[in-house]
Amino acid sequence: MSHEFLTPEWIEAAREIRQRHADAVAPPTIEVRVNLTVTEVPFGDGEIAAHLDTSDGTVDLDLGVVDDPHATITLTHATARALLVERDPAVVMQAFMTGQVQVEGDIMRVMALQAGLPDDEVSLAVAEEIVAITAGI
Repeated sequence: MSHEFLTPEWIEAAREIRQRHADAVAPPTIEVRVNLTVTEVPFGDGEIAAHLDTSDGTVDLDLGVVDDPHATITLTHATARALLVERDPAVVMQAFMTGQVQVEGDIMRVMALQAGLPDDEVSLAVAEEIVAITAGI
């Protein structure tokens, strides 16, 4: 079953996938806490506060914000999906270059996050499962 990206149902389904593979996935190589302000959301009031936190050795993507973030990123729903689900570096780079992604805080840590996420076979399988539960991809 697929869910719209960043709905509570999608967050829960993605969390279940990550938890199912938790023992086999390599931990992120960088600790980062990033708050996300996601705009142009096709549901709710059009804006979502979410966060990405790797400080416990896993990738935690959830709704709401974390205290003391390294950075806050403002981006559109489509760009967030390209970054966090599709992992499409070309779309993300274009979004940065055209000002569609705005970063307040430690931009170097945000950039290092992309390289610091594991890309082993299990992590890629987890990513594929998350793509499969995401509507519109």
